Amino acid sequence: MTELDQALDKFIRDDKEQAQYYDLILNTNFYIPTLEDETAAGKTTVIENDTINPIVLEAEGKSYLMLFDSEERLSAWAKSAVAYVVLPGHAIAAMTPPDLHWAVNVGTSFSKEFVPEEIGWLKEIVEKHNAEEDEQK
Repeated sequence: MTELDQALDKFIRDDKEQAQYYDLILNTNFYIPTLEDETAAGKTTVIENDTINPIVLEAEGKSYLMLFDSEERLSAWAKSAVAYVVLPGHAIAAMTPPDLHWAVNVGTSFSKEFVPEEIGWLKEIVEKHNAEEDEQK
């Protein structure tokens, strides 16, 4: 059970634990599978202003960005070598388009779907935090 799993478990049992869970989501490094050829399987380095081609799955008319909190969970889901990038949750929230859902840790007992409104709320938190940091500089 990862730290994120523990936080989700607490959140499920007690709504008052949501702040800790969402804080952890924003500060966890996630493994995101990407659309690279098989020779590029493994980690891809992302630099500022880089673009990535994440795997986005469609289900029931919704588009899902797949996020995993460990390389092992990504590999178990993919069932074969897959290219991926690692980004913190706050960076993912900042760049997620409005209609995209997140599927976190699919295939585990602690998977969670994030709906666009929830991601939008996280994005607002990130923007507010960044604005406050800019003011302090």
